[in-house]
Amino acid sequence: MSPKILEIKPRKLVGKCLTTTLSFDDTAALWKSFMSRHKEIKKRIGSSFYSMQVYPFGFNPEEFTRETKFERWAAVEVESFDEVPEEMQTKTIAGGLYAVFTHVGPVKKFVETSNYIYGSWLPQSKYKLDDRAHFELLGENYYGPEHPDSEEEIWLPVQLK
Repeated sequence: MSPKILEIKPRKLVGKCLTTTLSFDDTAALWKSFMSRHKEIKKRIGSSFYSMQVYPFGFNPEEFTRETKFERWAAVEVESFDEVPEEMQTKTIAGGLYAVFTHVGPVKKFVETSNYIYGSWLPQSKYKLDDRAHFELLGENYYGPEHPDSEEEIWLPVQLK
């Protein structure tokens, strides 16, 4: 599984955010709340959804535990922050280099993809993690978290070692 290396400009997101840990995984509730209101968001760019994680500064995957706190987002990209629905937040993804992988399969197999990315690909690559948001792009081939043919792009912020 080889990633595409892409450079992006900053992207503006509007959505819902919570601070969580893996041991208290309330991702389903976050997405349910967001999906019930996402059509209220104006000036949307594209039809994809962003599942974003913002880790503490200096994030090291080897030190990440089930108790590590991080921000989890359910969001969409917008042209501007002019009209943000009540009880929603804004976040700008910093531009820069990203390694983009494609995960195919249900969310329960995501750990296998993640283990490969962080345990094999990253240490053997010419890249290291950058302190920017990590996100998954859920596009037209994303059929839901349990679907065996569901595809999502995993965007890992990187910089040259």
